[in-house]
Amino acid sequence: MNKKYNVVKLWGVIALFIHAGFLTTVSGQPLALHPENNHYFIWEGMPAILITSGEHYGAVLNLDFDYERYLDALAADGLNNTRIFSGTYREVPSSFGITNNTLAPKTNRYACPWARSSTPGYFDGTYKFDLSRFDPAYFDRLKNFMTAARDRGIIVEMVLFCPFYGDAMWEASPMNAKNNINGVGNCPRDDIFMLKHPEVTAIHEAFTQKIVRELNEFDNLYYEVLNESWAGGVSNEWEHHMVDVIKNTEDELPNQHLISLNIEGSRNPISHTHPDVSIYTFHGAHPPRAVELNYGLNKVIGENETGFRGSHDLIYRTEGWAFILAGGAIYNNLDYSFTPDHPDGTFLKYKSPGGGSPALRKQLSILKEFMGNFNLIRMKPDPDIVKSISEEMTSYVLADPEEAYALYCHVPLPWKPEDPDKLDAKIQKIRLNLDLPNGKYKTEWWNTKTGNKTVRKKWKHKGGEVTIESPEFIGDIALKIVSK
Repeated sequence: MNKKYNVVKLWGVIALFIHAGFLTTVSGQPLALHPENNHYFIWEGMPAILITSGEHYGAVLNLDFDYERYLDALAADGLNNTRIFSGTYREVPSSFGITNNTLAPKTNRYACPWARSSTPGYFDGTYKFDLSRFDPAYFDRLKNFMTAARDRGIIVEMVLFCPFYGDAMWEASPMNAKNNINGVGNCPRDDIFMLKHPEVTAIHEAFTQKIVRELNEFDNLYYEVLNESWAGGVSNEWEHHMVDVIKNTEDELPNQHLISLNIEGSRNPISHTHPDVSIYTFHGAHPPRAVELNYGLNKVIGENETGFRGSHDLIYRTEGWAFILAGGAIYNNLDYSFTPDHPDGTFLKYKSPGGGSPALRKQLSILKEFMGNFNLIRMKPDPDIVKSISEEMTSYVLADPEEAYALYCHVPLPWKPEDPDKLDAKIQKIRLNLDLPNGKYKTEWWNTKTGNKTVRKKWKHKGGEVTIESPEFIGDIALKIVSK
């Protein structure tokens, strides 16, 4: 029996002690902002960033999804994050043209926080929900998922709510009065997250309090109030109210977890901050202007959903590297190779509006490994170090002045490249003209597809501009410079 399996068994024993009330958390302190650099996390006493390529958020609510095989796939590549929807929102098979959508469970395979009643009439012909009661089986599944994620070193972003993008989603919602026995939700779908109906808000509050209490023991957790508030029917006041509900509930509990808001657009500064929000996330943040524009907030800036740019690995690999090297701390590619039939992420014949593959996950693991070479809490964006590049390239730099520099260069990419295969086949070399202080340095060029390194041993520099030449590469390349 290998050591990794023994560790997994150990964490399982610890989890039993927790449920018996002998321990406060599954491990130590919950994920937090690093006290020395709030742009990054601290977890298990170490600086951390979160990088993953995860399924379409239905791992818990879809009873046909084998989440242990899914989490094994992430852990095998050293990825450390996943995003799940709580089950207050679900989709139907036709939603967004997603092949075998994990958020669209089959009939009688929907794990919902609220209990079923004995009254028929749910939209799929099964029983309506009772919004005054919670389903113990759902919370057992959720806690088992959290424990399995923790066993594998994976941090979970728990998304509490999601707006209803169209009538089909609203027709399937337990919060629609047609689907519950409580008469709650007899209103337009665009009113649900607006504080217009006290009985609806009370349901939101009760659910949030319940899930926050149930998950308080876990350290591998942060909350996102609502996915994509810009889809309509969501007010800033409602979002901030729900932040207050989370905060006030946890004030009476042993542990406090980070709270995230999902922000519209990535080309304008955030306009509605909240003092108890520590993470601001964006979708499709290419290029990563959101990091630069909001760096002054001194909070974590993340990208927790990609897509709509095609399916080629080059697109999402470069998007991830660019976001992290711009100063972001979360990159979660939305990976459509995970389905209920392929929870290990090996399905490649999808026609979904994005990408994802085993190859891409390995490439993102190289990004995570690369960043592990640096003292994160000392790293800050410093693009002025790059004075010129011999070829047309887009570049990003993080610097620990006079100690270490992380650079990333990629071919310029539009939102949706017409021929990514061609871009991902051209062999090239570049010369970087960099402004570095006096010192002795060692350089490593990293192949972002294979992780192979081209090393130049110690070299001296008198200070000022210096030219460094890369090895041959295709598409993109990373450079590690350390002072020796």
